[in-house]
Amino acid sequence: MISIIITAYKEEKTIGRSIESFKKQKIKDKHEIIVVAPDKPTLTEAKKHKVKTLKDPKKGKPVALNLAFKKAKGNILILTDGDVYSSENVVKELIKPFKDPKIGAVAARPISLNNRKTMLGYWSHLLTDIGAHKTRLRRSKQGKFILCSGYLYAMRNIIDKIPEDALSDDAVISHMIWKKSYKIAYAPKALVYVKYPTNFKDWFIQKRRSTGGYNQIPQYIKNPQRMRSFFRELIYSYQAWAYPRNLREFFYTLALYFVKLYLWIRIFIDLNIKKKTLKEVWKRVESTK
Repeated sequence: MISIIITAYKEEKTIGRSIESFKKQKIKDKHEIIVVAPDKPTLTEAKKHKVKTLKDPKKGKPVALNLAFKKAKGNILILTDGDVYSSENVVKELIKPFKDPKIGAVAARPISLNNRKTMLGYWSHLLTDIGAHKTRLRRSKQGKFILCSGYLYAMRNIIDKIPEDALSDDAVISHMIWKKSYKIAYAPKALVYVKYPTNFKDWFIQKRRSTGGYNQIPQYIKNPQRMRSFFRELIYSYQAWAYPRNLREFFYTLALYFVKLYLWIRIFIDLNIKKKTLKEVWKRVESTK
């Protein structure tokens, strides 16, 4: 059985699209769709689409996921968010790799919906096409650790609970599955469509949260795999320089390096010097809704 878990918060305007992108698919296996949210408007809208709903205590996504893990009946879980939607073949593509008993999780491919002509829109395309897609393809062929994207991924129902203060639940789960001696596969045809931040404030909040969450991993996992770091990004920077189509995009690429350097420095200060908590670092991003 498959359990499709959609976590959301104040996403009554987008939750229907997220749900229907799964309901329209021809899923041969027995399945259930569960929407987990703390707010009444989102849950009310979800109920209109005839799916199961769970009200979480509004203590963060890790707490919501832990609640869903207890209630899910499937041996395979598909995790996604209420502000994104999936391609029509996504369940089929995500489930396929589990024929191999050594596979514990399968990462999907995020696709940016943003306008490439703007700086932030261009960054979203570069980071998803090069930083995420090509990196996962390369590491998958090499049999190396792959970090799942929280926008959409599938996993065996083998995780009972994750740390409630985790900034990046997808990174924590990826490492927990890897530590159980499972492999993580990549399904490049399983597409999830994402609207990324459209202003610098929201962009920095989102990246600070995800990057900070990755640097938080050693608190929970002994000797974790290192798929992301500023220096690792520099090593594969040659791929980014082949991405620009014109002079404007070339300067957008150059600007991204300086912004990413600043981001990594800020994260180091927040987590290692100021010792900020999940509540202090996690902030809602509005422009992605």
